[in-house]
Amino acid sequence: MKIRIGFGLGTNTQTNDPTRLGPLLADLERLGYDSAWFSERVSGTSLDPIVAMTWGVARTERLKFGTSVMVVPGRNPVLLAKSLASLDRLSGGRVHPALGLGAPNLAEHQAFGVERSERGSWFDEALPLMHRLWTEDDVTHHGERFHLDAVTVLPKPVQDPFEMWLGGAAKSELRRIARVGDGWLPSFCVPADVATGIPYIDEHTEAMGRPHISREHFGAMIAYSADGSVPQRIVDAIKLRRPDLSAEDVILTGRSGLAERIAAFVEAGASKFVITPYTEPADWRAEVEALAEDVLHLQN
Repeated sequence: MKIRIGFGLGTNTQTNDPTRLGPLLADLERLGYDSAWFSERVSGTSLDPIVAMTWGVARTERLKFGTSVMVVPGRNPVLLAKSLASLDRLSGGRVHPALGLGAPNLAEHQAFGVERSERGSWFDEALPLMHRLWTEDDVTHHGERFHLDAVTVLPKPVQDPFEMWLGGAAKSELRRIARVGDGWLPSFCVPADVATGIPYIDEHTEAMGRPHISREHFGAMIAYSADGSVPQRIVDAIKLRRPDLSAEDVILTGRSGLAERIAAFVEAGASKFVITPYTEPADWRAEVEALAEDVLHLQN
């Protein structure tokens, strides 16, 4: 498996202005990171992921860009397919969308205009439709929410296939990955989740008559605290999403242990990683250079 390591900025990053973000992306490319990832939270301080990816693509030549994750329910799938295909073409195939249902809080639901109970069915209809729009001309579709007659999205993406990765670790989310996803990028997880999740996804892809997801398409987001502290909001979020785990299970304090954690995930079957600091250093250059020394030797 090809091990690739990217760098993510979370939903409450303060690195959202050109004077900090521009040099950071330049350093990620210079140091050999595989990719940069932008999270989505309307009520957070993070940038809009499509805008941030577009800005980053224009400033770099090799660095790939992903979303971790971008919300689909509430977005028009035809227009989203057009935006992502356009960006993939302009970037020369450097766009990797990871998509999800959105954060489970009222502020986000209001922003996207979709009831929580409706998100799953919206997502399940939108993703296969986007696949068709990227690969077919004259798409006709009459579903529960979307009705199209002979609609064409051009230009097509450079990547063929243009793959969509999904997040989540609950069994319902793993079944959705088996049903409509091309890859898996969970957060708030430990290696044991990946070790049990991959065969569960395989079981359900077989039951649905789909081929297994490529062994190259399993990954994980790995969080660490740059200064050794864990913000209370993150502790609370972990309690809400993973009551079976503690903050210490999910977030490493400092950079020490990151290489060992990646190795454990590789042993479990993952090969694509997004390293995300939950506390931001004063000096990004020093941080990503030290992080590169710790983990980039694992890429192959």
